[in-house]
Amino acid sequence: MKNRRILLLGCLAAVIRTNKASWVDPDTPEEAQTTIALEERDNRVYQLVFSDEFEQEGRTFSDGEDPRWTAINKNDYTNDALHYYSDKNAITTNGVLNITTEQKTNPYKAFDEEARRYYTDEKHVQSAMLQGWNKFCITGGIVEFSAKLPGNPNDGGLWPALWLLGNLARATYVGSSDFMWPYSYNKCDEDNRMSQEVSACSKVNHYGMAPFQGRGAPEIDVLETMQGTPDKLPSTNVRRPYLSASLQVAPGLDTDRPVLGERPSGDHWYSDLEYGNETAAELNPFFYGVTLVHEPDTLTYQADALSANMGLKQTHYADQHKYRVEWEPPEKNGTGGYVKWFVDDMLMYGISGDSLALTGAEIPSEPMYLLMNTAVSQNWGFPLPCPSGCKCSCFQCGKRECMCGMPEGYCDNFPSNFEIDYVRVYQAVDEPKHILGCSPPDRPTELFIQGHKERFMEEGDKRPLEPVSKGGAVCTNSTDCGGEEMGFCNFRMVCECFEGFTGPTCLAYDGFYDFE
Repeated sequence: MKNRRILLLGCLAAVIRTNKASWVDPDTPEEAQTTIALEERDNRVYQLVFSDEFEQEGRTFSDGEDPRWTAINKNDYTNDALHYYSDKNAITTNGVLNITTEQKTNPYKAFDEEARRYYTDEKHVQSAMLQGWNKFCITGGIVEFSAKLPGNPNDGGLWPALWLLGNLARATYVGSSDFMWPYSYNKCDEDNRMSQEVSACSKVNHYGMAPFQGRGAPEIDVLETMQGTPDKLPSTNVRRPYLSASLQVAPGLDTDRPVLGERPSGDHWYSDLEYGNETAAELNPFFYGVTLVHEPDTLTYQADALSANMGLKQTHYADQHKYRVEWEPPEKNGTGGYVKWFVDDMLMYGISGDSLALTGAEIPSEPMYLLMNTAVSQNWGFPLPCPSGCKCSCFQCGKRECMCGMPEGYCDNFPSNFEIDYVRVYQAVDEPKHILGCSPPDRPTELFIQGHKERFMEEGDKRPLEPVSKGGAVCTNSTDCGGEEMGFCNFRMVCECFEGFTGPTCLAYDGFYDFE
């Protein structure tokens, strides 16, 4: 491995960039412009195609403020979430992206299933999610984050995540994910025809999509971490706090499924999964996927999570560590490919295309975007089942009647900061399977999103994404507009950005594809 690395690094200076993209942050160090795969059988040279170093102080990410990211401003209706996402909780400080999770009450529109009516409810945690949906996407390559985890490692309740999602679904916009997430399937069969909206059975797939091609929005979780007391857990040697890495795909195994909290028996789960020795990773027995129930029953389908856990230490919550995924898409016939996860350059977990033969799902070949967030959910690190004598109907710190349903030390987590030092994305030079763009020719998404834009919007939105403003913020002097290099305050007392900078206060580097 060492000799191979030296040989490849010696060739990097001669690399000619063929995967062109103007998404690279000029603050990225020269030594990070190229990399090699940690998968030993991969001898290709990888070129940086996207980066964000978060060096510029005070960047904000509200809709229309940044070319790379959108910090959503809405309630999260997924996963029994206890938080509200606010664009005010994400900002760059001291050279990192800071996602703050705090106690703050927000009203939101809830729905009473029994009474069949809407009502106003409240959530008492405010956090942030940044997503690159429909801005920057890749098909295949290497994604690396450097991050310091939020909260206290032995106090449960927080759910930080770094992940990728297919562009045909927008995270937390549940209307976009129904019958789309997390399909990665290109076969025609009657069992899944009705529940996969864009099916390989369809002679005509509208919105520019190819006939007889199944489409969807698979998910690759680079990192999800669970905190809590380091008690012995069933069916595993891993203890909290731990990191989960997962590939989520559909269709899933719909019979003889493993029991949660127990290891699979016999051939009732996916085989040939790879676990890193140095990271002491193991199969995750606490999450095998979800059943997405719809009416009529023909629309119900199973999603599978192929997931592994590894234990974490105090240093992961005190210092920056590297979290990487290497994703090789399959061949055009759906065979081959792999996803491999690494922590601090050590193998944690690996899934090959052959491992998915159990259901016929494929390693993803959809354009996928990046997400960073901290969530809070009663299904993640909270007491399950609900303790005897506790209603588990409120989760507000400071209320005595709520404490029985919350993890010990939960309220000590607030406020907490998830600090991301950088995000870097690489693709192999001259590799046709590695593709840039959210709507590539073989896997378009643009017309489908335009034709179903209401799925990707909140009530009251004019459009799914606002165009990024180039200046326009009210200013008193040029310091308010990034200073002499980025922009200036004009005679109308409004920011104007110099070439290469954008956002209302000119604090963001431009980001765009060279083929646009």
